[in-house]
Amino acid sequence: MSLFPMEASTQEAQAAITDEFTLFSDWSERYQYLIDLGKKLPPLDDAFKTETYRLHGCQSNVWITHRLEDGRLYFDAASDSTIVAGLIFLALRVYSGRAPDEILATTPDYVRTIGLERHLSPTRSNGHAALLQFIQDRASDAQ
Repeated sequence: MSLFPMEASTQEAQAAITDEFTLFSDWSERYQYLIDLGKKLPPLDDAFKTETYRLHGCQSNVWITHRLEDGRLYFDAASDSTIVAGLIFLALRVYSGRAPDEILATTPDYVRTIGLERHLSPTRSNGHAALLQFIQDRASDAQ
């Protein structure tokens, strides 16, 4: 059983993420929260930690897999970086366990609303964009 989805819709997930991040007064606390979220990411089976499942475009190693069950796409992923694992947690919280059309209709507004776009290094931003693109591409493929 997957940890995701945690909320009933992508909009509710993004609102919850925004609410949680507003509890922190500065970015050192927000980075620590990202690290804590990364530690909550369900473990990825080592069989998927291969080049076949590696997400390119990330400076850190990121492995991601997906499956379509009962009309919903589920994603499982891991990273060797705790902050990146936290970014993965946020993306999966919004998108995993959703129907492909809901995924495609959802812009990742949480990235802007919590300030990620201004506080990630260029390499992390590129990797995060690659992750979001992978999710969108799999949703498009599943339609």
